[in-house]
Amino acid sequence: MTPATTPNVNVSAAALKNQNNLIPRPQSRVPAPGMFVLTATTALQVQTGNAELKRIADAFAAPLRRATGFPLPVSLGDDARGNFLFTLVDDPTLGDEGYELRVTADGVALRAHKPAGIFYGTQTLRQLLPAPVEQATLQTGAWDIAAGTIRDVPRFVWRGTMLDIARHFFKVQDVKRYIDVLAYYKLNRLHLHLSDDQGWRIEIKSWDRLATHGGSTAVGGAPGGYYTQDEYRDLVNYAAERCIQIIPEIEMPGHSNAALASYAELNADETARSVYTGTDVGFSSLAIDQANTYQFVDDVIRELAALTPAPYIHIGGDEAHSTPDDAYIRFIERVEKIVHAHGKQMIGWEEIARANLSPTTLMQQWKSDAVADAVKRGARVILSPASKVYLDMKYDPSTKLGLDWAGIVDVKTSYAWEPSTEIAGVAESDIVGLEAPLWSETLVTRADIEYMAFPRLIGIAEIGWSPEKNRAWDEYKNRLASHGARLRAMGVNYFASPQVPWE
Repeated sequence: MTPATTPNVNVSAAALKNQNNLIPRPQSRVPAPGMFVLTATTALQVQTGNAELKRIADAFAAPLRRATGFPLPVSLGDDARGNFLFTLVDDPTLGDEGYELRVTADGVALRAHKPAGIFYGTQTLRQLLPAPVEQATLQTGAWDIAAGTIRDVPRFVWRGTMLDIARHFFKVQDVKRYIDVLAYYKLNRLHLHLSDDQGWRIEIKSWDRLATHGGSTAVGGAPGGYYTQDEYRDLVNYAAERCIQIIPEIEMPGHSNAALASYAELNADETARSVYTGTDVGFSSLAIDQANTYQFVDDVIRELAALTPAPYIHIGGDEAHSTPDDAYIRFIERVEKIVHAHGKQMIGWEEIARANLSPTTLMQQWKSDAVADAVKRGARVILSPASKVYLDMKYDPSTKLGLDWAGIVDVKTSYAWEPSTEIAGVAESDIVGLEAPLWSETLVTRADIEYMAFPRLIGIAEIGWSPEKNRAWDEYKNRLASHGARLRAMGVNYFASPQVPWE
């Protein structure tokens, strides 16, 4: 565990409390006497000549300016006295995302090996400041940061969530809002479920009816929608500025009714299906043995790969109950070659483990131990155990939103589990990381997304970042309690779980 703390000399109780309540919990934290006080004369300086660090510093300063009213100018320089100083250093032990933060009465020095580490250090700094710093309007109060040194690196490279925009469509501004909170808790992957039986949500110029027709509806007949390619690029760029990769998913060969309704030639009988607004699964399948199907897959992957800087394309592959097993395996193996041809690595839900695939393909576990055999063949795994991290499961039987097919997933259940022992035969070295899916059968608004995701996703973020030895539910729930004020300041519609002694 990180060192126990005792009250520091000349440090406010509130500042010390903020240092004690960081989420995710840092790998190493050494408190020191004193504190740094943000004032109207405080400035931010970044390493000379580094435009990326200046952008990160400006993004960090912007919300602070709104809440404090201080100018907080950002400039190039190397004097941390009375200032924040952000610099890159040659320290490979910090990796791509780690950072070292030193706070004294004279200034704040944030160092990292790569710019992402500086970004994550700024998220820690936000939590070290009083919660009202997250307000969008001018606040009064002392802006103190407790002194000490934090050295921090993440446990897993993949720390993410999936948002289903196929069953219900969510607009760009709603997804951006979600991205903001993900970044605050150091999550770095947003998997977008862009197609399903109920809707197709991304413009594909070579098959334009996918979006205009297949994207026209949603569960229950709710309004549909889709992202133009420019809107998708905007989302990708917005996420990248917050060190988050967008991972796009196009479901195949099942969960494909939106595509089958858009183009008759994708169906085995060459008859277009009706659009679908229900929630059943497993009834749809692309025509595995038709040439049109692979032209369709190639065109979709080609356009999506060109829009997506991340090295991955997710092809779904789950619940393909209407596709014969031998045809399914042939399809998945052929699609992998298409994904590779467009310069990407493939990801699929655990069912794709039945196929003979490249070790570069990632398996996303969600319901069983099927990935263990793939691991023996060299595969690596993203863990998404439904009974622990599916954010669409109810918190308790009375939760108005969500489902319960995987059980009740309360806040403690989503936190009190250990990835390295979750699946027999799957060791920590086999695990790329964690991802918490949020399916949208019952979700319609941004407030619905936030209610089901938070606070469970905060705990999952900590599992992905912090070493196992630094985590314990009885301690974590008290740190989480203090974040109620931060979530309220940010306007997040979180579930106030009775398991947590909220402040």
